[in-house]
Amino acid sequence: MDINAQKETWSNFKKLTVYVSVTIILVLVLMAIFLL
Repeated sequence: MDINAQKETWSNFKKLTVYVSVTIILVLVLMAIFLL
């Protein structure tokens, strides 16, 4: 496998992981505000 392609895939994977984590945290915060 080409190392550059692998690096690009890893970079995209890290970005996706960050976006998903932020989204989950935001949802939890909003739920805490509205439900508690």
